[in-house]
Amino acid sequence: MPLLEVRSLRIEYPSRHGTHTAVESLSFEIERGEIVGVVGESGAGKSTVGNAIIDLLSPPGLVAGGEIYLDGEKISGLSHKAMLNVRGNKIGFIFQDPMTSLNPLFTVEQQLVETIHANMKVSDEQAYQRALDLMKQVGIPQPENRLKQYPHQFSGGMRQRVVIAIALAGEPDLIIADEPTTALDVSIQDQILTLIRTLCMEKNVGCMLVTHDMGVVSNITDRVAVMYRGELVEFGPTKQVLGTPEHAYTRSLISAVPRSDIKLDRFPLVTYIEDAKALPELNIKTHWLGQSQDHRSYTGPLLKVDDVCLRFTTKDSLFASRREYVQASNHVSFDVKEGETFGLVGESGSGKSTIARVIAGLYTPNSGTVHFEGVDLTALKSEHERRPMRRQMQMVFQNPYTSMNPRMKIFDIIAEPIRFHRLTSGEAQTRQVVNDLLDYVGLGQKAGLKYPHEFSGGQRQRISIARALATRPRLLICDEPTSALDVSVQAQILNLLKDLQQELNLTMLFISHDLPVIRQMCDRIGVMKMGELLEVAPTEQLFTNAQHEYSRQLIQLMPEFTGLRNAV
Repeated sequence: MPLLEVRSLRIEYPSRHGTHTAVESLSFEIERGEIVGVVGESGAGKSTVGNAIIDLLSPPGLVAGGEIYLDGEKISGLSHKAMLNVRGNKIGFIFQDPMTSLNPLFTVEQQLVETIHANMKVSDEQAYQRALDLMKQVGIPQPENRLKQYPHQFSGGMRQRVVIAIALAGEPDLIIADEPTTALDVSIQDQILTLIRTLCMEKNVGCMLVTHDMGVVSNITDRVAVMYRGELVEFGPTKQVLGTPEHAYTRSLISAVPRSDIKLDRFPLVTYIEDAKALPELNIKTHWLGQSQDHRSYTGPLLKVDDVCLRFTTKDSLFASRREYVQASNHVSFDVKEGETFGLVGESGSGKSTIARVIAGLYTPNSGTVHFEGVDLTALKSEHERRPMRRQMQMVFQNPYTSMNPRMKIFDIIAEPIRFHRLTSGEAQTRQVVNDLLDYVGLGQKAGLKYPHEFSGGQRQRISIARALATRPRLLICDEPTSALDVSVQAQILNLLKDLQQELNLTMLFISHDLPVIRQMCDRIGVMKMGELLEVAPTEQLFTNAQHEYSRQLIQLMPEFTGLRNAV
């Protein structure tokens, strides 16, 4: 008897415009001790299936047909009260977005202990000890101190680790992991995947792993399910599906996986023949995006970060001697030439995003300077002085769920920076530019009429990229820009960024834990750990002859994709 059995599942989203079928006639099963990977494009229905299993579909979504069985017992159609006994206790869920799945008003300890008490009969001391053990298992340093902190005091990767700890707290029979390694660097990713694999093997736990990382699928899963537009197009043993795929979409998807062994000029695109839709050609020379920008006669590096130090208070006190700090960046220095793509890699919590926010002016460093085209940004005091610089520097944030106003339509979200900086001659031109950007990121002009909640994580990230390009920036700060994107959309977006860079001489600071993507995109790379910049080297030199031991360790831990190459 399978641990989980899904039979002919149909999920619909009714609205006044008609009924959208998100998942159609989906059937699969998961055995005890087995890890089943679910892959496909953003919007294919992967996360929707996981939410349906634990009865957490976002309204107005509903299960319109089919049945779901857990350990032989039907769980589809259970009452709300009955499902409370299933969630956490029998099924643990690792949500895609760690910030919205953690309560900002409670400490991590309170949330972990509450979950443990809800699913296990233990004392307060035992619950605390288990919370401490879980924090250690998921690789969070100084767990005794970190337990007392709130979610906003953690980096994106560390919040994801807390969510994983909460999912494991009740010792469930089935783990549904929705992009569990999205915000994690390769070292922590390896640790988390090893933990999941050990749980499955030693405690006979089943796992449904929803991911777009084909390297993870290749390395950890026993079987893989490929979804396309709500339908299951291929399902079988991992080696068979990735090595000798039968469906044309699967072959095309595998071919778009970024190479980790060599650097290519462009990313291969998914070219699935059924209703294939490529991004429109972008003629920068005749387009608004390519119009002349303000350039000063400056010959030095476009961006120069010099000896930047920044620390955050983790424990405040009236007495200075009792205050506790975490050093987010420690004497960090590097420069980026105009037209160059500079990459930052390192484990979550190493200070990559902190440096990006210092450059963007969102954080003020305790010491050190940031120069943009020779201008000291840290010395600018008034909004009038900062505004021209802000237009030329735009940021794609790591989390597409919290970086957009949920009450604004997509059109207005993208148009807002254009209107704020008065970059067009009128509303008609603004509308044309926004529509073009929506086309170029593969969403289409009709997407402008919708709200953020109507899009998947990957689609929201495309919107974030379109908004960042809307001011025609000279420096684009990309903080995990492809973390929520499947390989097909990732290839399109990264090719678009490469085209824009070549045509506009765009400069990019590219932060990512995805080393194959970093290798394909960057000219030089800086490696960070615990707030310090350990090594800066040209890309190929770093991947073939890294000087620092930590750099070599990161490269060795990079998941190797063993699927079919040149599948189409």
